Amino acid sequence: MTRPKRQRKMCVPPEMQGFKPFGIPKFHLEMVTLLFEEYESIKLLDYNGLTQEQAAEKMNVSRSTLTRIYENARRTIAKAFVEGKIIVIGGGNVKFETEWFRCKKCFRLIAGIENHIQCKNCLTYNSNELIKIS
Repeated sequence: MTRPKRQRKMCVPPEMQGFKPFGIPKFHLEMVTLLFEEYESIKLLDYNGLTQEQAAEKMNVSRSTLTRIYENARRTIAKAFVEGKIIVIGGGNVKFETEWFRCKKCFRLIAGIENHIQCKNCLTYNSNELIKIS
């Protein structure tokens, strides 16, 4: 029997929901999924320049687990680049430090339902217009 996976910590979900190759209509493309924890590993190691030990601590995983997550992320991104696939970011075994929501109309990120105010871009007041990010 395997040990249950520990939830990976993540501060903020990505602003974007994915990426699409330029110049090819979306309906011609296949998709690959980059999990939230894979996105976070790329962000912490490559973008923020943290060491593997520092990034592993931030994500609440061991260094070897972080390395596996990072390698999967690199493979997914390479596959999308080489084969011209859409990258969709989402899913995985993550726990955010606060609840995050996304407006269904303008896709703006909102930290906590109590922080939802009228959106200037789409004039949304209604909390039913929010998607919980998990």
